[in-house]
Amino acid sequence: MPPGPRAEVRGVWARVRHAALPLGSLLLFLVLWQLLAASGTWSKTLVPPPADVWNAFLVVSSTHGGVRGYNGTTLVEHLGISLRRIALGAGIGIAAGVVFGLLMGTVGWVRSLFEPWITFLRTLPPLAYFSLLIIWLGINEEPKVTLLAVAAFPPVAVSTTTAVAAVPRNLIEAARALGASRRDVVRDVVVPSALPETLTGVRLAVGVAYSSLVAAELVNGLPGIGGMVKDAANYNNTPVVLVGIIAIGVSGLIIDGLLLRLERAAVPWRGRA
Repeated sequence: MPPGPRAEVRGVWARVRHAALPLGSLLLFLVLWQLLAASGTWSKTLVPPPADVWNAFLVVSSTHGGVRGYNGTTLVEHLGISLRRIALGAGIGIAAGVVFGLLMGTVGWVRSLFEPWITFLRTLPPLAYFSLLIIWLGINEEPKVTLLAVAAFPPVAVSTTTAVAAVPRNLIEAARALGASRRDVVRDVVVPSALPETLTGVRLAVGVAYSSLVAAELVNGLPGIGGMVKDAANYNNTPVVLVGIIAIGVSGLIIDGLLLRLERAAVPWRGRA
């Protein structure tokens, strides 16, 4: 077989394997889940079978018996409201993190002033300050968006600061030797060099915001996917809880994939130097 067709066959096999492995792992997980549910080790309330979760998905996604979705809102609408909160909160946190990261990476005294506070904030779990946000901001959208913004801020600030501080000095000195101003150096040298790590921080920040979603919707979270999970858990409605968790996870995977594509498009040179 000539080298060309052989390489083409290897490429096709690699693509098939790349798609088959995740599907195989999903199928194996479902089989193990069904076996565990059928074993009777735990009650259906604790470990419902996959069929019950599928039925719950159908119920919360449509209108049954005159009841629309869960608490009058369908699954897609719950998820859309939560995604809007994440987009707003994480967007604010990411923007602030990039600005602070650039400042701390380029101005030494700014880094000395703010880095301990950002590290302190990064170590706090969301529930540690959510009650305080409710006291300050009430129980409407403000504390939820603020919590997501605070959760998303540290990863971007830290990654941007580290990336800016790691920009090779010879590139900066070369730009200055060619007559570039401080603003030109930041715009044309520092930002492009720091962009790969900054985008990695953005992906981490979105993940942290997702992990904080249920905490953000603990109070007055309906409608919202995290509020749906919390409310269903109050009534031991495990199938609906699992539907909400799966919806959060799948949407998170999709958004992370889109961010990864954005990263590859924005910094195509990454990993090729």
